[in-house]
Amino acid sequence: MVLVFDVGNTNIVMGVYEQKHLLTHWRISTDRQKTADEYAVLFKNLFDFQGLDMREVTAVVISSVVPPLNFVLEETSSRYFGVEPLVVGPGVKTGISLKYENPREVGADRVVNAVAAFERYGGPVIVVDFGTATTFCAISSHGVYLGGAIAPGIGISTEALFQRAAKLPRIELVRPKSVIGRNTISSMQSGVIFGFIGQVDGIVERIKAELGEDAKVVATGGLAELIATDSHTIDVVDPQLTLEGLRLIYEKNRSHHI
Repeated sequence: MVLVFDVGNTNIVMGVYEQKHLLTHWRISTDRQKTADEYAVLFKNLFDFQGLDMREVTAVVISSVVPPLNFVLEETSSRYFGVEPLVVGPGVKTGISLKYENPREVGADRVVNAVAAFERYGGPVIVVDFGTATTFCAISSHGVYLGGAIAPGIGISTEALFQRAAKLPRIELVRPKSVIGRNTISSMQSGVIFGFIGQVDGIVERIKAELGEDAKVVATGGLAELIATDSHTIDVVDPQLTLEGLRLIYEKNRSHHI
């Protein structure tokens, strides 16, 4: 079995693969204070709950945008899974060429998404990832990562609104019945949800214009379904895009990592 980690600022998404089949996946809170031993206990409980044996894990792949957790998860991998993890970064084969001023600045999650999107949908393709930040990535028809855009995520934008406006409450992120809200909560939901839909469609249309050709638009991340429902630019929602990208990167580096 191959265990993959997508470490984000808010959540860690984990998946277990048997060959190309995703057996199960979990989403846990990112906790920079946890030790390798504490994460091991959590992973053991998750594996036991699904009836899986940690001893059957033969490889671990990590994509992380939280550097302090890299060492912790590497230690967990070596001590409790008995394998040296493959950490996505410089020197790792991806099959994607980065046309970026400084390729080291590209987040590992964006590279992983690009690998999976190009493999699954071909190019040109645009990936919109709804995480702590909302990221937009453009990949050419030849599999070249061209760059993209980074915007504040839905969650942190909503939290900022609550924290900075004394009379505005925390709200549930659900689609309101209409754009014209008739109370504070529905008005906030309208502004947040439809505002982000407009942002996504506007940025995607501008990216397509710069590409000079039409492109498949793939959305992923926790709130992708919510935004995609009313977006006229998102073609498909692929919740497991990042996990699939990690599996593909493992396959590309397998012979060098054994």
